[in-house]
Amino acid sequence: MACAACGGGAAEPAASAGGPVTITVNGLPPATDEYNRAVFEADVKAFEAGNPNIKIDAKEGFMDPQTFSAKIAGGQLEDVFYVYLTDAQNLIAKRQVSDISPHLSGFPVTKDYKPGLMQVFSDQAGKVYGLPDDNYSLGLLYNRKLYEKAGLDPDRPPVTWAEVRENAKKISALGGGVVGYGDYSKSNTGGWHFTAELYSVGGDVAVRDGGGAWKAAFNDDKGRQVLQQLKDMRWTDDSMGRRQLLEYDDLVKLMATEKLGQQIGSTGDLTNTVTRFKGTYDDYGMGPIPGGQGTLGGGSGYMFKAGLSPEKIKAGLAWLTFKKNPDRIDADNQRSAAKGLPVGLPEPNVWTGGSEQKQLAATKKHATIPTENFKPFADALGRIPVKLEPPNAQQIYAALDTVMQKVLTDRDADIAQLLADAETQVNQILATVK
Repeated sequence: MACAACGGGAAEPAASAGGPVTITVNGLPPATDEYNRAVFEADVKAFEAGNPNIKIDAKEGFMDPQTFSAKIAGGQLEDVFYVYLTDAQNLIAKRQVSDISPHLSGFPVTKDYKPGLMQVFSDQAGKVYGLPDDNYSLGLLYNRKLYEKAGLDPDRPPVTWAEVRENAKKISALGGGVVGYGDYSKSNTGGWHFTAELYSVGGDVAVRDGGGAWKAAFNDDKGRQVLQQLKDMRWTDDSMGRRQLLEYDDLVKLMATEKLGQQIGSTGDLTNTVTRFKGTYDDYGMGPIPGGQGTLGGGSGYMFKAGLSPEKIKAGLAWLTFKKNPDRIDADNQRSAAKGLPVGLPEPNVWTGGSEQKQLAATKKHATIPTENFKPFADALGRIPVKLEPPNAQQIYAALDTVMQKVLTDRDADIAQLLADAETQVNQILATVK
């Protein structure tokens, strides 16, 4: 039987040409998320009406790292399944996904995906195994009201770390417990932010050596630069606040309550600040990550399990390019705006060319937030390289949390020794990467 698999599973019998085909997909929102589930179910109904020979069997959930491997081993993985960008290459290397390249020409909209995102779903030979769905990258979030109070121009966010430091001094000088610049150091978030800040100055957390093995790469002048900047702001300038050992919600709450001037974050962090902690988009701005030599990014997409027939692959591509299509953005944004949901944030945006222009036009037309507040960040998209997380990221972040904690809680922290100790630990973690 014909099979578009790259391996790792038995080929399915192909449906007869033009005959009915059923595919399982995940991503169905839970019943508790009434609005988004209704949207998804309406999409399935509309798709099946337009494609009467394709049946969508939708399953709840996305990618659960705790159960994903077991689902693959047990043959329980959906035909078209949600995956984080950081996991795509591992699935390709293990031959657990199908090559969809021969069928992409039948879906021309796929040519408009950002090349960098498509590379995530491709092997070294250029074969493609999935499509992007969502993306994010980190920039500098800041409180516009605190900028104004400190005499800073809220339309001109800093583009260097030296400028961030100077702004932090002025903001913290406002007093009243206001923090000029906030950073994480707990629950893996410290290592996450250290990675982003390291990328911003041109560094790397981990790289492959000549033999293909991963090695720690942060114990260098770039790593020392990042930590010295934080140490200077914390202890010399006293612009980072005395309360440390912060984790995710801590900075979000500080930003929402007008107690934090600047932090590294994404558009998703902005949304959490507003929806979970009652902030307002009018009060916030977003600029490119300072340094601008790279930024941490991520996102998600959908891949096709190994062993699928060509008919199922084409059915899956039809579904994905129906659900994620530039021609639908205008109607989707109109619906979201009518529901009172935010429209106008610069990310996610997986498109280039004419498709991106459609997204930008629809965003401008239906915007419900002050898009000019985030224009500095939007203008930098495509100019600053987006780099993914290192392998075994969460374990590495936990090791790097310790470094961030010491720098932010110990005035006499030895940066060189901290980096050397972390390097040893991270190399042990990377030694397990296959």
